[in-house]
Amino acid sequence: MALKQWTRRAALIAALAATTGLTALAPAPATAQTPPGVLIVGQIAEPKALDPAAVTAVNDFRILMNLYDGLVRYKDGTLEVEPALATEWQISEDGTEYTFTLREGVTFHDGSAFDAEAVKFNFDRMLNEDHPYHDTGPFPLAFFFSAVEEVTVVDPQTVKFTLNAPYAPFLSNLAYPTGLIVSPAAVEQHGADFGRNPSGTGAFTFAEWRSNEAVVVEANPDYWDGAPDLQAVVFRPITDANTRTAEMLAGGIDLMVEVPPVSLSEFQGDGYTLHEQAGPHVWFLILNAKEGPFAEKAVRQAANYAVNKTALVENVLEGTAEVAAGPTPPAFAWAYNESLEPYPYDPDKARDLLAEAGMEAPEVTFYVTEGGSGMLDPIAMGTAIQADLEAVGFDVSIETYEWNTFLGNVNPGLEGKADMAEMAWMTNDPDTLPYLALRTDAWPDAGGFNSGYYSNPEVDRLLEEARVATDQDTRAELYKEMQEIVQEDAPWVFVANWKQNAVTSDRVENFTLQPSFFLLLDDVVKN
Repeated sequence: MALKQWTRRAALIAALAATTGLTALAPAPATAQTPPGVLIVGQIAEPKALDPAAVTAVNDFRILMNLYDGLVRYKDGTLEVEPALATEWQISEDGTEYTFTLREGVTFHDGSAFDAEAVKFNFDRMLNEDHPYHDTGPFPLAFFFSAVEEVTVVDPQTVKFTLNAPYAPFLSNLAYPTGLIVSPAAVEQHGADFGRNPSGTGAFTFAEWRSNEAVVVEANPDYWDGAPDLQAVVFRPITDANTRTAEMLAGGIDLMVEVPPVSLSEFQGDGYTLHEQAGPHVWFLILNAKEGPFAEKAVRQAANYAVNKTALVENVLEGTAEVAAGPTPPAFAWAYNESLEPYPYDPDKARDLLAEAGMEAPEVTFYVTEGGSGMLDPIAMGTAIQADLEAVGFDVSIETYEWNTFLGNVNPGLEGKADMAEMAWMTNDPDTLPYLALRTDAWPDAGGFNSGYYSNPEVDRLLEEARVATDQDTRAELYKEMQEIVQEDAPWVFVANWKQNAVTSDRVENFTLQPSFFLLLDDVVKN
């Protein structure tokens, strides 16, 4: 690296150390003044990795979308797909072949060339167990591309994907972080440590990762879509929401994501801008349908009746969400079943269902996280839910974990560990969440995220048919039927659909939240 770059980075780190202390715990001093051109972002957790094939949390995606590009991306302010590293594409009449023309003259941050061979490397690495770098995984969202049968290099600027069947969400999944393209040369150099040494083609290049302190990225002056206005971005993990709020008020950070509802009023005066954006989000409780009290459908339904979701939305979340009726967020208007009504708050009905199931004071172990992607004030929510369940006869004990530890406990499945766990998903297509978290073949031992082991063959059939249907109206009817069955089966407690929020200081310009819930920072200005 050139001496000038090292000098700039040293100055940046020194300035940050002086103004923020680069700590995830202590609030910045009241006189803190972050450097101009450097955006300090208060994140909700330490990232798990900076390898887009290896992570699942929006917390991590918010960093990755600034380091990497995919073949396609979501158009600003929408979930519609537009060109990115691919300039155009053709789809065969039978919907099983996608041929992409690649953008010329693009290089990865390490100087290696972006071409069709690089695209093939990325998907072969993810999907083929015999690939020499497959062991740099895991690849938890490889489900997104399970329909890919082969990736073929037609020529250096043309790549073809052959699918085993028509797959309606394919383009949308390519725009999701799992489809971001990494540098093959960097993977070959770093192997299993690539997640700590990322290299993409994005608007920012990786500079430094200080564990539990900060991830620093710098502007890519050669970015194909135009160099960013910012000099650098520093993502700071500040797990405690109150500490994150204090840092924002003190000037130690410039952008805060996931503002606690109780803190919103503190940023409604001069000096700050509050941002809100609805998106495809659902916050729910996974119920262990394999063992324990929730193996009985009546008990799962009792939990849905017992939780006062309206009170949670209005009192805990201060009106920043709406009560959820089922597994599909209403943001997917074309696929959402508007005829579904949320489970009403009916503690007497809950008690009756418990009695009918022969359950007296059923013991429930409830996993709660301190904070994580879209988790909606999880400790306060978890405590209120515990009280509601205990009021109808459940005996609930809470176990609280840091976000990545929480995921490490929940994603492999609740069997033998817990009866219930908080969870939130922000999805890109109505296929994604139910396919990865409600199918029988998505149980954790099969590599999916059905951590509660729900199984219904009719739901499996509907989801399989929906993902190969090329007609959107047909897909919509299948998803709406699926929602009715899942609501009745109650594998989850359906709690809330959140409107994401963020706050910026008045030194930040050109920032907007995206329906995708990603942070796109290449157009942001920091004075």
